[in-house]
Amino acid sequence: MADEQAEHLPAAVQVGHHPAAPRLGRLDLPVGLHAPGGEPGADPAPAGRHRPGPGRDVFVAFSPERINPGSALGHERVARVVGGATVACTQRASELLARIAGSLHVVTSPEVAEFTKLYENSFRAVNIAFVNEIADAARALGIDVTEVIRAAATKPYGFMPFAPGPGVGGHCIPCDPHYLAWHLRLRSQPTPVLEQAMDAIHRRPARVAERAKEVLVSGGRGVAGAAVLVVGVAYKPGVEDVRETPAREIIATLRADGARVDYHDPLVPFLDLSSGEVLETNATHRVGNYDLVIAHTLHPGFDYGWIAEYPRVLDATYQLQDVPHRVLL
Repeated sequence: MADEQAEHLPAAVQVGHHPAAPRLGRLDLPVGLHAPGGEPGADPAPAGRHRPGPGRDVFVAFSPERINPGSALGHERVARVVGGATVACTQRASELLARIAGSLHVVTSPEVAEFTKLYENSFRAVNIAFVNEIADAARALGIDVTEVIRAAATKPYGFMPFAPGPGVGGHCIPCDPHYLAWHLRLRSQPTPVLEQAMDAIHRRPARVAERAKEVLVSGGRGVAGAAVLVVGVAYKPGVEDVRETPAREIIATLRADGARVDYHDPLVPFLDLSSGEVLETNATHRVGNYDLVIAHTLHPGFDYGWIAEYPRVLDATYQLQDVPHRVLL
C-alpha cells in the first residue's frame, strides 16, 4: 500500500493486499470513537489528494470495540456491531470481522454503529451514578445497600444490578457520554439525565475524600498530619490501568489538606499524580501506622484480610462485609 494511501481515520484498522487476505482494497475500520463532531459522509481522504469513492476502491465502516478489561470473557465471544458507509463497505468489513468475532450484528450505517457505543456507555454511566445515589440514601437510612442490590437482582426481568463505588475510570465511561452530550448541545437537544449523571460521577471522588475527613475527625484525628493508606489505585479490579482513576483525585485532595497518603496496589507499582509527582506503592502495606485505610480497588486473587487490623477503614468498594468496624461512603 502506498504511503499516500496509508492515511486513515483515528483508531482505524487497515487491510491491504496481504498475501493471506482476499483483495479487499483499502478498508478503514475504526474501532474507537471518532473525534466528536464528525459529520455523516465525512471524506477520509486528505485535502488535495485523490478522493476514492466509498464502496469502490475504499471501504469505510465503523465497529465499536467491545472489550471488558479484567474479564475472562474473550472479545471473540462478544457480538460485534458493524455499519458501513455503503452496502459494499458493510460487506467488506463484515468479511474481516467474521474472522475474529463469534457473531456480527449489522446495522445500516457507521452513525448507527457509533451511536450504539455511545448509548452503551451512557447507559452504564447513568446507572453507576444512580446506584451511588442509592448507596448514599441507604446509608442515611441505616440499610445495607449490598443486601438491597442482591435482593433486587433476584428479579428476572426489568432490573440489572450495578455496584456502587468510589467513581469511574478508564477511557470509556468518563469520556464517551460527554461526546454525545456535547454533540447534541450543538443541535439544541438537551440531555438532562445524562448530564446530571456525569456531574454526579465527576463529584464522586471528592465525596470519598470528604467522607475520609469525616471518619478521621469522628475518630478524634484531624486530617492534617494524618497517615492514610489507599488500597488499590487501578480504576477497576483485575487491571493495571490507572487512566482516569478516581484514586488520583482522592489522594491529591487529602494531601492538599495536610494528610500523608500512601497507596498499596499489587498491580500498579507507580502512580503519577496530576502535579507531576510519582508515587511508589507501599509493597508490604505494613510499613508505618495508618490512621485510616481507604479501600478503593480490591483485585481478585489477593488476600486483603490484613485491612481488618487497622482501626479505621473506609470501604469505598462496598465489599468488606467481614470487616466489622468498616464505614461506608
